[in-house]
Amino acid sequence: MQYRIAATLVALLHAAFILFVIIGGLAVLRWPKLAWIHVPAAIWGMLIEFAGWYCPLTSLENNLLRRAGREGYSDGFVAHYLFAVIYPNGLTRGMEVAIGAFVLIVNVGVYVRMLR
Repeated sequence: MQYRIAATLVALLHAAFILFVIIGGLAVLRWPKLAWIHVPAAIWGMLIEFAGWYCPLTSLENNLLRRAGREGYSDGFVAHYLFAVIYPNGLTRGMEVAIGAFVLIVNVGVYVRMLR
């Protein structure tokens, strides 16, 4: 039971991190010093998508799920939780690049506005 709870907490942390990567730049408009945390997080999020890497939080969650006696998942966090609902056929490489581009465009726009 404790591994299942830990896996759920990791999944929630992962979701929060993804939201921070995507829209955290908006918080930077209010609190500019937050940029020192957001910029590296956004870069990491974009690299994961552009390079097709496997996020360590996904590995940790899968490990905890298996220790809880549940089956992990082979696709990434976003593909497993979000795109499984939106795109039942799975996450393609092109979709990963589109996600990375979306994150890049949103954040560049926010930072350009902030620097003006």
